[in-house]
Amino acid sequence: MPPAGPTRRARLETKFIRRRVVAASAAVGFLAVTSFGVSQLAGLFAGGAEASPAAAPVAKVVTKAPPTTKVTPKVPAPVPSPVAKQGGVGGTAAETALVRTMRLTGDLTPKSVVASPAGVVVAQNMMYRHSISAFGADGALLATVKDSVDLARFGIEGHPGTTKGAPVEAAFTKDGKHAWVSNYSMYGAGYGPEGLDSCRAGDGTSPSTVYRVDTTTFAIDRVVQVGAVPKYVAVTPDDKTVLVTNWCTWDLSVIDIAKNKEVARIPLGGRYPRGIVVAPDSRTAYVALMGSDRIVTVDLRTRAVSRFATTGDGPRHIVLSPDAKYLYVTNNGSGTVTKLDRATGRVLASRRVGDQPRSLTISTDGTAIYSVNYESSTVSKLRTSDLSLLGQVATDYHPIGITYEPTRKAVWVACYGGSILVFDDSRRPVT
Repeated sequence: MPPAGPTRRARLETKFIRRRVVAASAAVGFLAVTSFGVSQLAGLFAGGAEASPAAAPVAKVVTKAPPTTKVTPKVPAPVPSPVAKQGGVGGTAAETALVRTMRLTGDLTPKSVVASPAGVVVAQNMMYRHSISAFGADGALLATVKDSVDLARFGIEGHPGTTKGAPVEAAFTKDGKHAWVSNYSMYGAGYGPEGLDSCRAGDGTSPSTVYRVDTTTFAIDRVVQVGAVPKYVAVTPDDKTVLVTNWCTWDLSVIDIAKNKEVARIPLGGRYPRGIVVAPDSRTAYVALMGSDRIVTVDLRTRAVSRFATTGDGPRHIVLSPDAKYLYVTNNGSGTVTKLDRATGRVLASRRVGDQPRSLTISTDGTAIYSVNYESSTVSKLRTSDLSLLGQVATDYHPIGITYEPTRKAVWVACYGGSILVFDDSRRPVT
């Protein structure tokens, strides 16, 4: 259902919250789980200028954390159960084949799933579970991080008592020791109604926050206030800045990590900003404006915003090639993935992948990209050189998040109905 105007744009992201709560509850009831579980189901495999930020208090940096201990999994790793025969290990990602080996279920309604360089994978369960689920690369459930916080403890006044968040997306620091997580809305004293997918700056939607999670203790150790309905979050390669796209204020929050505060709020000149990637020198950010057909650049020194490329209707997610020469973009409304020359913004290739492609990930070696197609319930694997289709596999209903886990060369897929699928992509196809 490609968006064509403000009313239909509202359908690009999640549907209204209460509908999702009902759907998520029904899915969990159907799966009949009350605690985290694993099942293996066979036979489902298929072949401009800077703007001053809103007056926000500087959050206190929490210096004390729980004692550091080796994490004992809450639920041990499942035994992998491939749904199809696999060949030998080896080859580039463009030469291997996706085979599902695990299906993780339980207290999950994942909006996104993101892997660290060190093999920790976090799934953001939004307001449906008010939690972040942390896994090991082997599928073991390491921790469930509740999103409840006392904001006064972090220097944010006006919200007494306990406040809950709604985790949307995450981004790891380079060393993997911390994950920054965006919250769709905040729930507690002093906050108004939750944000909606159809919104605009000045409509009264309350500002929200990002959390920082320590991946040693799995505790929230920082909270920073940003704009309304923050979606995507990115950490610059130099680990000095966190960038957040604010869906309902149509701008980009810039957080100085050392100061632990938002230092700028940059209008992006378009509706519903979402995906972000940052150049290796940490000076330029590329942002997808999902309420348009455009990618813009943001000069992180001058805060100037410039038009960069036109990719298709509803650009949502962006990834950068390992050599930083190319950008790959999902276009939710067009049903396509686009390859861009980072030096010029020129479109080099485009490929139809399915209905409403959402998130995108890339293999460590840069030879393959993977797109989740929300309304098609599939994952498309494409060769990065020419966007030729390398394979397509079926998923559970409404796949929405995807990540490449580098330590095992696995692709993790978050499905909104309440599951995470893990695909091994380290082996050649059977011939």
